[in-house]
Amino acid sequence: MMLEFLNPPFMQRALIAAVLVGITAPAIGIYLVQRRQALMGDGIGHVAMTGVGLGFLLSTNPVWMATLVAVAGSVVMELIRWYGRTRGDIALAMLFYGGMAGGVMLINLSDTGSNANLTSFLFGSLSTVSEEDVTAIVVLAAFVVLVTVGLRRQLFAVSQDEEFARVTGLPVRALNLLVAVTAAITVTVAMRVVGLLLVSALMVVPVAAAQQIAKSFKVTFVLAVVIGTAVALAGTVTSYYQDVPPGATIVLLAIAAFIVLTALATPLARRRAKGGGSDADRCTLEVPAARTAKDDVQV
Repeated sequence: MMLEFLNPPFMQRALIAAVLVGITAPAIGIYLVQRRQALMGDGIGHVAMTGVGLGFLLSTNPVWMATLVAVAGSVVMELIRWYGRTRGDIALAMLFYGGMAGGVMLINLSDTGSNANLTSFLFGSLSTVSEEDVTAIVVLAAFVVLVTVGLRRQLFAVSQDEEFARVTGLPVRALNLLVAVTAAITVTVAMRVVGLLLVSALMVVPVAAAQQIAKSFKVTFVLAVVIGTAVALAGTVTSYYQDVPPGATIVLLAIAAFIVLTALATPLARRRAKGGGSDADRCTLEVPAARTAKDDVQV
């Protein structure tokens, strides 16, 4: 049967998680790309490992514990970005590597943790997604979608030009902190499917692929989410039939989508150049303090 992959309960849970990961990762990733912080998800993933280790050590749900630690780590990262200046890179490096080392150590100190558990969180594993994990992922994903969609204009304004956003009256630091916290939550949403080491790719690659053919922020956002969801589902199903790692499969499919769209973008760009651009193709962002702006924005 073509749809036999829907029968096993663990695949049903994995597919739900994959859809939510495919939606949330590009949804926050588009703001990280605009902020030129494409690798932020990778750093948060390192820090989240300490939360996973604590979860096993304290016999609690690793997803919730990883969320708490990742959020705390993202706040520290944002504070370092504000005040770190010349030594900020060193502080971030110690935070990232310390988080990974702490996670490995705590898992090995726990009675229930093992190297197999560590591998499933680092690279993703379909069979380890439990009903409790799905509940946590649904709740966290709902928060990410609420923030990234509900505050899209404000978040884009801050990500694109902090000085302009500050002049218009937006709470820049609070919004920057919200982006960091939302990225941290997204990492923990995705770690069961994609893995902590590969989640950053799913945040960035679908956005980069969408930017090849989209002209506005709104279109880029929607297309990135579509690409992210498609590759997450395709990678999950492929890993079931071919017995390959789901995280690696999803990321490779996302890169393939980027290559295909990049190839399609060249003739589209030439066609647009021949036809000539119009002012109607260009839009600006609507923010509360900029009352003359429109609903869309050029990416």
